[in-house]
Amino acid sequence: MTTHYCYTDSPFGKLLLVGDFQGLSHVNFQDGSAPMLPEAEWRKDAAFFVNAIVQLKEYFAGERVRFSLRLNPKGSDFQRQVLEVVSRIPYGETSSYADIARMVGKPKATRAVGTCNRTNPIPIMIPCHRVVGSNGKLTGFSGGVEFKQWLLDLEAGKHEVEADTLVDDLIVEAEAEG
Repeated sequence: MTTHYCYTDSPFGKLLLVGDFQGLSHVNFQDGSAPMLPEAEWRKDAAFFVNAIVQLKEYFAGERVRFSLRLNPKGSDFQRQVLEVVSRIPYGETSSYADIARMVGKPKATRAVGTCNRTNPIPIMIPCHRVVGSNGKLTGFSGGVEFKQWLLDLEAGKHEVEADTLVDDLIVEAEAEG
């Protein structure tokens, strides 16, 4: 099965999107603490990600509150269970790591939940930015704590971004690839 990838812009820098016909498997912040590089056998194909990029544009512009994409996160059963619970946190709301641990039936696994969030392969779409400390404090996020705060502020209606260039960039990149 062919793995596809492309780059697109976000309000906090470049994102690398990776996926195949089973779904989107990675959204990586290229300016974050752990930038991911495409593997040699992956195929650069912006057209493959049109739907994801359009939905990201709508989200960053404050026009989308839920993503409608096929996601294919990799990980252990526990990791996938945590990410499934995180994916159900409503737009504009937050949950604590302890809340998530209780929801997956492992109330003492708060740190393990934190690790799952820190290594979430599909941030934004699986909204780990909505998970905060029990005291409400913002903790680590692969895109940086500043971007986490920005996303929470966006969802609280505190700002909007003109994100039309995301689609324009996609069209140019897709046309260049033929």
